[in-house]
Amino acid sequence: MNPRALVVAALLLLAGCATSARAPVSAPQAVVVSAQTWQQIDREILSASQQATEQVKLFARGSMEHWRTRVYQQTEENFIPWFSSYWTQEWLSMKVSWYTISAGGEQDASAKRLAAYLLEQYQEKVLAPVAVEIDPDAILAQATAFYAQLMAQQMPLIAQRHGVPIAQLNGRLQKIPAIALGPPPARDASLFKVISTEPLNTLPAYAALIDKIHTDGGAKGISSTDAAMAPVAKRASQRIEAEMAPRGAASAVAAAAGKLAGAMISVGVAGIRAIIQANDRPDSEALIRSSLGNTFDKAWQKLLQNPTTGVMAGTLHMAGQVEGNLGVSEPTPIDVSAVP
Repeated sequence: MNPRALVVAALLLLAGCATSARAPVSAPQAVVVSAQTWQQIDREILSASQQATEQVKLFARGSMEHWRTRVYQQTEENFIPWFSSYWTQEWLSMKVSWYTISAGGEQDASAKRLAAYLLEQYQEKVLAPVAVEIDPDAILAQATAFYAQLMAQQMPLIAQRHGVPIAQLNGRLQKIPAIALGPPPARDASLFKVISTEPLNTLPAYAALIDKIHTDGGAKGISSTDAAMAPVAKRASQRIEAEMAPRGAASAVAAAAGKLAGAMISVGVAGIRAIIQANDRPDSEALIRSSLGNTFDKAWQKLLQNPTTGVMAGTLHMAGQVEGNLGVSEPTPIDVSAVP
């Protein structure tokens, strides 16, 4: 091989080695951010929280409207036809008879026990099927997570507007409380923790917050539906008890008349009871709609508007902590009912 060619190859090899041997990359230095800039960033975080709360408010109300519609549909399609049917009324008559026998002199015992039974059936036929699709507990969790997502989306934009590295902004977010329920410390979480934990329900402080909301509310979902059943059960119980005496007399006459005549008399009495129940059906259904509707609407409003136990409670707690620590000592209450 040509000696000159060897020299050229050696020079090229040395040049390649020199090119590949790069100097180590130094870590980026922290950007000096003025106090004035941090104050502006805090104001923008506060504004982002307020705007996020407004958006969550719209989401929560729309979801609650959907839940209410589904509950009304399920009540109309399943519960009212079941309650008004002839065989259900016969079964309720048997239960009222048993309740009356075992009452032991307790006043309104039949109506109270019938109300409890109807409440169980309402839960089974209406609330439970709707809850598979949507319910206040799900809306509470979704609304709280939605607030965290909206805040997470705004933080990179705020950092970019002010030329602040996201790592430095995250350091500031770690000093802003979002959940404050401690001790112990696991019941507390910074804004950074809330917006960076995916999914949010894996954060212990979030679980503690939801548990507190349920505890303060006394129960999940609609806790006052039992009050709606009281007038329905009382009316049904009174009507059934009023029918019990003539039914007993008819049974005695049928037994004395012999098998064939007795069977005919029993069928006749059953037919009369069916006619009475059919005539009473419109009034019974109107009472169910009125009682359940009024009580349900009151409970629905409470779930929507109560800042500590309603579906906005998680969002309002976090927004209150963030905004309170950024200069708003007492966040302005949000009137959910005013949203169109």
